[in-house]
Amino acid sequence: MLQGLIGKKVGMTQIFNDIGLAIPVTLIETGPCYVTQVRTRDQDGYSAVQLGYDEAKPKRLTGGQLGHLKRNNLPPLRFLREFRENNPEVEEGNKVSVGDVFSIGDTVDVVGVSKGKGFAGGVKRHHFRGGPKTHGQSDRERAPGSRGSGTTPGRVYKGARGAGHMGHEQVTVQNLNVVLVDGERNLLGVRGAIPGPKGGVVMIKKARKL
Repeated sequence: MLQGLIGKKVGMTQIFNDIGLAIPVTLIETGPCYVTQVRTRDQDGYSAVQLGYDEAKPKRLTGGQLGHLKRNNLPPLRFLREFRENNPEVEEGNKVSVGDVFSIGDTVDVVGVSKGKGFAGGVKRHHFRGGPKTHGQSDRERAPGSRGSGTTPGRVYKGARGAGHMGHEQVTVQNLNVVLVDGERNLLGVRGAIPGPKGGVVMIKKARKL
């Protein structure tokens, strides 16, 4: 069966277990997804399943995207993602819901894009300590200080930490426990936090490193 689905982050809440402990939970609107393409080793060189999620107006998609989906009489789908599958037991055009893939007690990895923070300084971005707060350094508290040597090499190496664009990167959170599966409302609840803002698109996969 499939190893993952596409969803949208709804937000965080908490549930209580049998002994009354509060468990932080992230709710994900997971599916329903449609199988838009099945890739095989003979034809594509690798085995995978492409899923589509989130119906949209046809004018929101390009002609190529609409034609790709029309092959299997699928509705216009905003997001397409691939999941590697060695032996996919699905066919193109199939509809997959959260209850078909996940169950309570499963361990999953969640892939998403982190919140963008814009341009940030070294203290916020890399947790630099900053300069001394005395000896007249009234404007150096959040400055990065020296970033390289003098004559040799006489420049700053590529990749050196410093101020720059922060966030908006692909992040994977591993080994989250599934604590809620609601097939009627297409909801999946995982213990802990996942990357991205509310409404952000994520990929939920069966955990790789158990």
